[in-house]
Amino acid sequence: MLGLNRWIGADSKLSPALIMCQRQPGIAIGRLCEKHDGKYPVCDSYVRPEKLVPICDEYNFGMYGGRCITCGSSGISDAYCCVECTRLEKGGGGCPKIVNLGVSRTDLFYKRRNLGESPCPA
Repeated sequence: MLGLNRWIGADSKLSPALIMCQRQPGIAIGRLCEKHDGKYPVCDSYVRPEKLVPICDEYNFGMYGGRCITCGSSGISDAYCCVECTRLEKGGGGCPKIVNLGVSRTDLFYKRRNLGESPCPA
């Protein structure tokens, strides 16, 4: 069972802590930050980008506009879907924006608080 949990934690599609939006995508293109540049959020692949990733209109306007679809920081490059996911239609046709970061964000908050740092980075 340990090996299975380690394998599941590596893929955002299968990780129970990460939930995708999955709404109908519009004409807006997803963005990625420096940390996630070149990485497709569905399969976590860095190889052979092929197609631009569309996101829903809700995450393109307002405070979400121009943000990374994985972590929410400022986006610097467009998000691309890899060749294999395009051929297999693995994205499912929904918006790939990660809605919540689950337990990891909460754990980081309490870890910083226990170390005496400011829990909210400025």
